[in-house]
Amino acid sequence: MAAPRPSLVPALRSTLLALAVTLAPGAEAQSIALRTVPVATGDQFLVQPSRNLGIGGVSIALDDPWLDPFLNPALGGEIGRSTFLTSPTFYGVEHDSGAGRTIPLTGLFRGRKWFAGASVALQQIVDQNGGGPCCWAVRPEMALIDIAFPPSVDGTDATNTYASGYVGRRLGERWTVGVGGSAAQLNAVDGVDLLYANAQAIEQDGHAWDVRAGATAELGEGRRLEAALVYSRFAMEHDVTYLEWRWDQSVRVMQPTVRVEENLDRTNSSGFHTVFTAPVGERWRAGTVLTVNRKSHPRIPNYDLANIPRDPGDSWAFNLGAGLGHERGPLRFGVDVVYEPVWSETWAEAADTVRTTGGVLLQPGDHTVENDFFLSNLHLRLGLGRETRRWGFQLGLRASARETELEQWNVLTAARREQEESWMEWTPSLGAVVKFPEVEVRYAGWITTGTGMPSVSFGVRGDRAVAAESAADFLVAPAGPLVLQEAHVTSHQITVRLPLD
Repeated sequence: MAAPRPSLVPALRSTLLALAVTLAPGAEAQSIALRTVPVATGDQFLVQPSRNLGIGGVSIALDDPWLDPFLNPALGGEIGRSTFLTSPTFYGVEHDSGAGRTIPLTGLFRGRKWFAGASVALQQIVDQNGGGPCCWAVRPEMALIDIAFPPSVDGTDATNTYASGYVGRRLGERWTVGVGGSAAQLNAVDGVDLLYANAQAIEQDGHAWDVRAGATAELGEGRRLEAALVYSRFAMEHDVTYLEWRWDQSVRVMQPTVRVEENLDRTNSSGFHTVFTAPVGERWRAGTVLTVNRKSHPRIPNYDLANIPRDPGDSWAFNLGAGLGHERGPLRFGVDVVYEPVWSETWAEAADTVRTTGGVLLQPGDHTVENDFFLSNLHLRLGLGRETRRWGFQLGLRASARETELEQWNVLTAARREQEESWMEWTPSLGAVVKFPEVEVRYAGWITTGTGMPSVSFGVRGDRAVAAESAADFLVAPAGPLVLQEAHVTSHQITVRLPLD
């Protein structure tokens, strides 16, 4: 393992917060991803086709007719013609640290007034370190030795299924409305195994779903207003198996015991999203975006990394941005600038009656530790593409500057601590397209740098990446010293498009 970054370790020893996005790729405009550490994340939840992946995911002032309807159902009327798409997607984390394979099938249908779309996807999550060597940790004060095997995600591989759809209607010349939703049956969320670093095996089972409603209004002279409401729920159960060895003084030998712990993970989210776009000159278009997210976390698993078990939390996140797009003949260019201020509060609750160092008696349910976060993130996305009747190419770049401020109050010891962290993430992308009269084939590939894999420095340390940007919200306070190994995430998507009319 690489040596830890000096500025990162103190913050990770105290508190780690990683929140995740919804089921659709590029959905940060509606569900804001919150992270306080540079964790390498796979593209597990990239289960929809996107025309703009190769140009960095630019989305404010440039339309993405394949992806937009699944984010705001009212935009389903923007597709040019009914079409069928399949977009196999593959990702891998450096150092053989996990991978995912997804095959989605998508149909987009447009009528004179009504329109609809549906998508299903089958996914395999690969745990490539499931057969690695074990490690062990000694705890003399408890006369206990933990034998820690690299955890498996329901074996070595796991299967997830996804389904989503929408339907909408035009109301006259100006208004369009739509409703939609998605659901997922999850047998694995990539990265959960790292949070149970001393487990022998992890079996996951759960689901996620969301419902959304959207509307668009044509305001004349090319101006358009979009709005969407989203509500989502996430529920997972983790059955975690531990193998422990205890010293039996009577026979003077180590005796193995197996312990199975059940943990529940619950998150409820609601959000509001609006975009306003207008033409600027003949070929340019400008837009602004505003998003508000409210997240509650009533049940949080008792991760091995956590020294504060089952601490609930609440978050408020905002997304303020502007974009500029240019379309002239075969040329497309776009740039987005987005600022994300986030306020998040987590706390630990006393399981039993406990007395503070000042003599105050805390009752079960009282706060023992309070964490106040302020996240200040700045995202830049830009892309350039050129598509003729036969071929095309795309180039893009996403850059994110993330800053985290933490103020922690320990009620038991009356101690206050402040910590600040910052880092940069870079994601260059490229794409290519070949068009025939009957079919269109499109490729997009991208690599994320500036992230890594945090883990505890005792017990097992598998080369695994935390899937911070997944359907789950991770709120974790690590129990021991942490190290960070650099890791790049490489992703590919191949889209085949067949017009249906």
